[in-house]
Amino acid sequence: MNEIFLDTETTGLSFKDGHKIVEIACIETKDLIPTKKVFHKLINPKRDIPEEAFKVHGFSEDFLSSQETFDRIAEEFLNFIKGKKLIIHNANFDLSFLNGELGLIKKESIDKTFIVDSLEVARNKFPGMSNSLDSLCKRFNIDISRRVKHNALLDCELLREVYINLLDVKEPKLNLSSVDQEVMKADSKEKIYNKTILQVSEVELKKHKEFLKSDLKKNFY
Repeated sequence: MNEIFLDTETTGLSFKDGHKIVEIACIETKDLIPTKKVFHKLINPKRDIPEEAFKVHGFSEDFLSSQETFDRIAEEFLNFIKGKKLIIHNANFDLSFLNGELGLIKKESIDKTFIVDSLEVARNKFPGMSNSLDSLCKRFNIDISRRVKHNALLDCELLREVYINLLDVKEPKLNLSSVDQEVMKADSKEKIYNKTILQVSEVELKKHKEFLKSDLKKNFY
């Protein structure tokens, strides 16, 4: 099963209070290695952008008014994540908005069976510590210099790096460990035991003995 690293930006903290999604980003991976498939949409929330939210993500009401509304991108979004594991930091927050938006347009909610909340993983690993995405990036020495504003696409990229560190695995690379060990052993045995044995002639043995008698005393050993 492929993974999807998902993040959203919103106009506020609660969908129930009338706040809406303004950005959705998804990065697809296979065994945590990017497949280069990305879903990224800016969304017109059809409402004002509070000053507090604008300071976080930098998207103004005027800028977002020219973007598509959620109902226009919902089907493409659902097809992109279908049948894949979703890895989200503080999943309850993003799911409350996504399922709230989906409910308004009579679409089926996202199944929590396929959700991994990286915040819960971090809390289990570092109990009692700050486990925000920023804090985890600093803990794992992940560069966040580009994170001037909260950006869903960048946060997905950072989350992938954080998640790899949370699982205590190295950055996935070409796996050379899958080489058949039995083949390597067999090859090693062949190199050791299949060497050609050379027979020394009687003439050569005689010369060797004469050399030892006549020249050995010249040696310093």
